[in-house]
Amino acid sequence: MKSTSKETSIRKAKLQDAAVLKRCIERAYAPVKARLSDLPDVSAGLEEDIAAKTVLVAETGGKTSGCIILNLDGVPAQLVNVAVDPDFKGLGLGRKLMEKAEEFACRSGATAIQLATHVNLPENVSLYSHLGWSETLRTGNKIMMKKDL
Repeated sequence: MKSTSKETSIRKAKLQDAAVLKRCIERAYAPVKARLSDLPDVSAGLEEDIAAKTVLVAETGGKTSGCIILNLDGVPAQLVNVAVDPDFKGLGLGRKLMEKAEEFACRSGATAIQLATHVNLPENVSLYSHLGWSETLRTGNKIMMKKDL
């Protein structure tokens, strides 16, 4: 069921968000897991990520609707994971989360941000390209992409 409320807020995650974020990530990746047998555990280490990285939570209509995990320790910054709960797809939450991650990366001094996606997820490559990302490397099943900030 798609939410009718389009009011979304994005905030930094707290450790107590971990359980609901894990459910959100698992729901977001469920269709992908059915297609990709080599997909890693996408919600593993979430507590550690909240403690050590920048984890942002999207809330729409008072419900957790998505999240993004960003590592600002390296140069360039690394987008680790982005997930939108299927109940909230089509509301532009992925774009909003990506824009907020780019803001955080810029504020940290990063001049670029990179990510890895899967060769069998051409829809991801298409979306990221549409958002200004460019492919930098293909190796095995991995596609590396970068966006200058």
